[in-house]
Amino acid sequence: MSRHVTTMTIWDAEHYDEDQRQAIIRSYPAHERDARAKGIPVLGSGRIFPVSDEAITSPPFEIPAHWPVIGALDFGWDHPTAAVKLAWDRDADCLYVTHAYKAKRETPVIHAAALKSWGRSLSWAWPHDGLQHDKGSGRMLAEVYRDQGLAMLKTHAQFPDGSNGVEAGLMILLERMQTGRLKVFAHLNEWFSEFNLYHRKDGKVVKEFDDLMAATRYGLMSLRFAVPSIRRKRAALARSDYDLFE
Repeated sequence: MSRHVTTMTIWDAEHYDEDQRQAIIRSYPAHERDARAKGIPVLGSGRIFPVSDEAITSPPFEIPAHWPVIGALDFGWDHPTAAVKLAWDRDADCLYVTHAYKAKRETPVIHAAALKSWGRSLSWAWPHDGLQHDKGSGRMLAEVYRDQGLAMLKTHAQFPDGSNGVEAGLMILLERMQTGRLKVFAHLNEWFSEFNLYHRKDGKVVKEFDDLMAATRYGLMSLRFAVPSIRRKRAALARSDYDLFE
């Protein structure tokens, strides 16, 4: 027996004109608009970030040199290694996701070569599993990336109080999205793909296709270590918070 799924959008309902379509879409709650207007399914018990793409999308622009920036990594092998670059407009307290990277079953040499183009002195946040040892070299995974030229922060991503709870990070990200203080460059399609599929099942976060979401959360947790590009290299050498592996 074969099956076929047909997806229809509100634009396929040709008896509505564009003004009527937009009025109908505006009548839906923001987090339901993609599902109801575009036919994008709602998974499990609901999206983790019930926010529309439009609410967080920003056209790309040149980041001012005085804005602090930071990179963040989520390590993987069978699931992708992922990375994001974040820029922070301190005046508006708005965080921008400006770059995204995702690749599966590649070594740190390959990942680091791709990410160094984002800025050789860019500081990198990383998760607790970076303390695990690389099977090939026997060295800590975070150290392996440092050897490949990435300026890994001294400790894994955590909040100022030393905690690293997933739910706390998700709630801070959601609050930023809802208050217009987290934006994502419009061309980062893989980031938006994960964003739309990130969901809970039976109240628990589904840990699949969440690599860029995790990297974004690690960057947020380490935001206090972000440094403007015009002085981040000097600050990295001067501040104990930026001590790197010997």
